[in-house]
Amino acid sequence: MSESVNLPALGESVTEGTVTRWLKNVGDRVEVDEPLLEVSTDKVDTEIPSPIAGVVEEILVGEDETVEVGTPLVKIGDGSGSSDSGSDAGSDAAQDDSSNEAAADAEPEAAPSTEQDTETPAPQPAQPEPTPAGQTQPAAPAAPSAPPAASPVPQAAPVPPPAAAPAPPAAVPAPAAAASSAPAASAAVPNPAQTGAASGYVTPLVRKLANEQGVDLSTVTGTGVGGRIRKEDVLAAVPAAPAAGASAQGGSAPAASGPFVAEVSPLRGTREKMTRLRKVVAERAVQSMTSTAQLTSVVEVDVTKVAQFRDAHKAEFLEKTGSKLSFMPFFALAASEALKAHPKINSTVEGEEIVYPETENVSIAVDTERGLLTPVIKDAASLDLAQFSKSIADLAERTRNNQLKPDELAGGTFTLTNTGSRGALFDTPVVFLPQSAILGTGIVTKRPAVVKVDGQEAIAIRSFVYLALSYDHRIIDGADASRYLVAVKNRLEEGNFAPNLGY
Repeated sequence: MSESVNLPALGESVTEGTVTRWLKNVGDRVEVDEPLLEVSTDKVDTEIPSPIAGVVEEILVGEDETVEVGTPLVKIGDGSGSSDSGSDAGSDAAQDDSSNEAAADAEPEAAPSTEQDTETPAPQPAQPEPTPAGQTQPAAPAAPSAPPAASPVPQAAPVPPPAAAPAPPAAVPAPAAAASSAPAASAAVPNPAQTGAASGYVTPLVRKLANEQGVDLSTVTGTGVGGRIRKEDVLAAVPAAPAAGASAQGGSAPAASGPFVAEVSPLRGTREKMTRLRKVVAERAVQSMTSTAQLTSVVEVDVTKVAQFRDAHKAEFLEKTGSKLSFMPFFALAASEALKAHPKINSTVEGEEIVYPETENVSIAVDTERGLLTPVIKDAASLDLAQFSKSIADLAERTRNNQLKPDELAGGTFTLTNTGSRGALFDTPVVFLPQSAILGTGIVTKRPAVVKVDGQEAIAIRSFVYLALSYDHRIIDGADASRYLVAVKNRLEEGNFAPNLGY
């Protein structure tokens, strides 16, 4: 007897969702709370866990199909009603998942490249070995790499007959030389049966990137949801690939220095369909820009005292709170406190009225593989540095791992975006309705500046950051924006955050 699993309510304002990928195929066993499929809404992409245990008997909704909350998605039973052929809806993607998951079960731990070398059977002398480029490797050219492996042969041959020496090495060490080239070939072109074995499903984009960079996915540890391999994991493994190849061939080749070569993205010259999240962000960005009058004001802030305070307390802060003390909690605290004194920056427009919320709910912009998401820290003006640090780290991690609840993305009254996290000096961020302002923090840089020392001007090395406030000019004037920015600037330059540590 089977039971239907319906699309659950994913938030108070979420009424429908789009099935983006099935994680189980017809005939697969699923346990309680094990992910069944991925669903995308206008707020978040999330995995739907199974409320019951059993066997997937029928998939009722296909990938890229949008359905309302409460719609039956799949039937789960004891397996008596399952079909080997599966359902047309989502079977291709699910089959790809199941095959990769089977590979992961069969080979949970990837053996190091040296162990794989010992298990590789030596080819016959008469059979040439293919090179990584797919060209035939004759036996004779393998002779240069033979001396280390075939040292006994030259020792057995006396010095007087040097003319006859080339013939025996060409015939005897050819298998060893060919065998030594086999690991190099496998390192450059990963085995399709092994790729993704350690982490289940691997997206075509990640698989293509791994092939181009010469990275064996079976040796990569994924940091995505459920240990899945992301493009960042592949790129992080790239520097180790040349070293592994060199050790497999003897490791004697020095690192060659050459001209700088820019990294080539696998997206170059390709097309891809816009995700639902990207469509929503695009629509809202255009709506915000056409419905509001946006402009940006920028101030320069001397954060030398913040940097000194941070350096003096970051070790103790990490020990007592378990969180790293970055500049972001200082910016968040100063920005939230200033909102209480300048409520226009925290306001929204409803028809012909301006609404001033009772609390400061700060959205934190998080860059993810799926696009930009803004989880919300509720009542931010009441938090200290430890609470800000913990909240920001937790929300960022769960956002990137696709573990946010839709309601955690709702209710924001103001947004904070760290545009300096990727090295930008400053930006002119876009205000998204219904909010009226967004504050962008640039990269903190050191440079010489004129300071007062005992009443005299002097040159000193100081730490600076640019703060850029974009705002809706319909209800916020330039003077309002400047007053708010100066309030944040004064709080940071004062540097008195000892009462706000939180421990």
